[in-house]
Formats: sequence, structure tokens, C-alpha cells
Amino acid sequence: MQLVKAKRVTIVSERILRSEIIRMIMGRGATGYTEIEAMGEGSRGTRATDWEGRNIKFETIVSESVAHAIMQEIAETYFEHYAVIAYVEDVEVMRGEKYMR
Repeated sequence: MQLVKAKRVTIVSERILRSEIIRMIMGRGATGYTEIEAMGEGSRGTRATDWEGRNIKFETIVSESVAHAIMQEIAETYFEHYAVIAYVEDVEVMRGEKYMR
């Protein structure tokens, strides 16, 4: 099998944004995602209460154009008002057709 170049988009967000971010990831062309509970501290501090819950980390493997679309929407929609970080990394995957339409 041959390795295919792709992008891994990682988004860490407040739990309240879970459904919106999943819809956005899939709506921008991803074929799937992984969701993991996350903890940490950053410029907005730690989560204040159990009610808020832990943060969520999403990862998805996509083409460069889909990665760009996801990052653009995350920046425009969430950065100003929510505790969200996002980053893109180069990856090489087997079975690239599973990740890119």
C-alpha cells in the first residue's frame, strides 16, 4: 500500500460547541472524526466548574482544501468568543481514499 499525503486538523473546544463543531467538520467535507475528552489550562484559564465539563478534542484527516475550509470557519466563528484552539499538521496515511472525497 502507498502512503498518501493529507492534513490532520485538531480542534480543542469547550464542550458546549460539540454539536456545532461536528456539523461543521462533516459539512466542510471530512469523512469522519475522532473525539476525545481533554483537560488543560490556557489563556482563558481552566474550566471553572463540573457543570461546564471537560473540553473536547477533535481530530480529522482531510485534504488540504478541506483543512483550509475548516480552519477558516473555526477562526471566523469561534475564536473571538470561545476557548477554542485549532491547528493543522502534515500527515501521511494508508488508504487515503477513506479520508478524502
